[in-house]
Amino acid sequence: MFNKKKQDKEVKKLLKQFFDKTGFEVEVESIEKEDNTLSVLLKMEEPQALIGENGKTLACLQTLLGKILRKGRKEPLYLHLDINNYRKRKVEYLKDLARSCADEVALSREEKELAPMPAHERRVIHMALKERSDVNTESRGLEPERRVVVKPI
Repeated sequence: MFNKKKQDKEVKKLLKQFFDKTGFEVEVESIEKEDNTLSVLLKMEEPQALIGENGKTLACLQTLLGKILRKGRKEPLYLHLDINNYRKRKVEYLKDLARSCADEVALSREEKELAPMPAHERRVIHMALKERSDVNTESRGLEPERRVVVKPI
């Protein structure tokens, strides 16, 4: 049986130990569990050092802490880590970018290539525009230069 308070306490303790050893002052603001995914929101004064360029450091931290949290568990557990709502704001920015790009393509009737982005960001663009009947999206190129192309229908 899942004991949320016990698990939250264990996760907070592990995160506190980890960040104490790294010298970063981090506060665990919230922990939510949905299915096998644990979403953890951290707060800190200077988040850029742990977010890194385009969220690369945050992605590495998520991978590392996810492996630490899964150690010794039989059931699968996935970690979604966010710092000062960086990822939440990034998703909203990408959705806005997708909508404005789609509006531009629908008016001009010319396809538009977006800047290269990682797979999870491209997916946000594709999902944001999937219901539109006036444009279509596809990914082109090879990593790390793979990008979304928005095309008129």
